Amino acid sequence: MTLSRRKFLERSSALTAASLAFVAMPTVASAQSYSEADLNKVGPLGEKVLGKADAPVTIIEYASLTCGHCANFHNTTFKELKTKYIDTGKVRFIFREFPFDTVAAAGFMLARCAPEDKYFDVMGLMFKEQRNWAFTKDPYNALLNLGKQLGLTEEGVKACLTNQEILDGVTKVRDHGSEKLGVDSTPTFFINGEKVSGALSLEEFSTYVDKNL
Repeated sequence: MTLSRRKFLERSSALTAASLAFVAMPTVASAQSYSEADLNKVGPLGEKVLGKADAPVTIIEYASLTCGHCANFHNTTFKELKTKYIDTGKVRFIFREFPFDTVAAAGFMLARCAPEDKYFDVMGLMFKEQRNWAFTKDPYNALLNLGKQLGLTEEGVKACLTNQEILDGVTKVRDHGSEKLGVDSTPTFFINGEKVSGALSLEEFSTYVDKNL
């Protein structure tokens, strides 16, 4: 079933409210490791990656666009992480969609419809403007307006948000993370296979990254 405007509006209010229960998770760490096959499974829509393919450390992030802690991480720590580790060739960063609600799923769909090389720019804008589109009374029209900022036509945004293939692809990434990797809160990171949940500071990231360099 496609994500029609009526169904989107019916579901988004309740699901967005429910998602708030998930974003207040404390930072916890686990020494548990996961198989390379599970960690490296690529979803139907392909991976979104920054950094060198041969970097000694791989960080995989599962995040939701309606998660306040995810927004805080991307608006602050991520910029420092990128400068210190990704841009210097030490970290390969993989971002995976993990929507907790219909609004987040629609946001990810819109990001997937943007030009390939603009994905992380779009994600950055969505996290920066999270309160202005994700938590409004009419997130559908807010996304229409956001899409126009990205250079998409209104018809293009509507077509994107009703694209079943994209919705299924995003959903499969989320389901794999939940079922195979035990992701149940956002943001959740896998740093060379080690699971760490919560919006880490740069200093906390350094603890996990530096020991693998």
